[in-house]
Amino acid sequence: MFERNTKSRLESHPGLTSEAAGLLTDDLILEIFSRLPARSLHRFKCVSVSWRDLITDPANRNKLSQTLAGFLYTFPGRRDHHFASVSGDGAAPFDLSLPYLRNDKDDKGITLVDACNGLLLCRRHKKNKATPSKEDDFGFVVCNPTTGRWVELPPQPQAPPRRYTHTAGLAFDPAVSFHFHVLHFEETYTGSYITGVNIYSSRTGAWSHRDSSGMVEKVTLFSRSKCVFAGGMMYLMGNLEEMNGEYVLVGVDMEGKVWKTIRTPYGRRFGTIGLSQGCLHYVVASVGDYDAIQVSEIALWCLKDRDSKELVLNHTANINKLMSMTEKMYMVAEIHPDCDTIFLVSFGGDTLAAYDMRHQKVGCILNLEKNTRWFLPYVPLFSESLADEDCR
Repeated sequence: MFERNTKSRLESHPGLTSEAAGLLTDDLILEIFSRLPARSLHRFKCVSVSWRDLITDPANRNKLSQTLAGFLYTFPGRRDHHFASVSGDGAAPFDLSLPYLRNDKDDKGITLVDACNGLLLCRRHKKNKATPSKEDDFGFVVCNPTTGRWVELPPQPQAPPRRYTHTAGLAFDPAVSFHFHVLHFEETYTGSYITGVNIYSSRTGAWSHRDSSGMVEKVTLFSRSKCVFAGGMMYLMGNLEEMNGEYVLVGVDMEGKVWKTIRTPYGRRFGTIGLSQGCLHYVVASVGDYDAIQVSEIALWCLKDRDSKELVLNHTANINKLMSMTEKMYMVAEIHPDCDTIFLVSFGGDTLAAYDMRHQKVGCILNLEKNTRWFLPYVPLFSESLADEDCR
């Protein structure tokens, strides 16, 4: 008869435990833990009682990675913000009005642009004093809503004639550095294809510009194209002019020197991208007979190697059970940062549902305001640093 061993691996080897304890202090262990993703931390709680206590101690919360708290969302043409909690309590983890960014009499509101590992990129709109009839002026602000610290970015380079900047993304990985980058992509008025990028570095406190001519194919960005930072590169979606509008992913490094395009599965089928378990993921409705989109069939793809240009299929799933439960049709919205769970939004934009692709299970189902389409995953960051002397 076999008996289950309920002791942890380290506790089964007291010599190893005492030796490790003599070499590693709690501070050193916490320093190592601080560089691990939330999913790994969760697993390490099972290694030993002392490790579990270190990880769960509230006093160490600001030093360790956190998991997904929920999604920030808004509505087209509006500047008010909402939060969908995946923990079930429904409460937003911070004041969604971001009051510390609204300290100017000419303030015209805040627009959320991007979120990355606990930081938010915002547009702060102000009244256009020079020409009141024109649209509001705006400047970029990066903030940590958990701590209330923020930094205002300086004006960026002026776009050349017949070009404009619209799509912007935030790049930040506290496991590598507490410095961040903001990328603002330059496009042509005719064709709207990428011609370059303005890059802000918190290390230098300044913007730089890089042309993409000769380094990337002619790609037209989607309206409100989502930006995802993974493996040191920023990715976003568009279509390739020279391939009859075939959908592709565009990637660029933080110096604007390395560009690449990645063909997406099924060519012209629209999906969404996200960061999960340290890798870029792409999730899309599968294609059935006669090239028809099967709304009930979902496929999850992954870019396992940063240097590769090929997405690898991870999982496929049928969501008929979810559609039967809720009597709604769904489209893919987001990807969980720590596991193979995707989030789908109903066609009416009033329901957000989680689906575990690995175990083929329906998770939490959240009620939203109608017509919601745009989501930002939010993971709390308890560190005080924004790596900038001008941080407030």
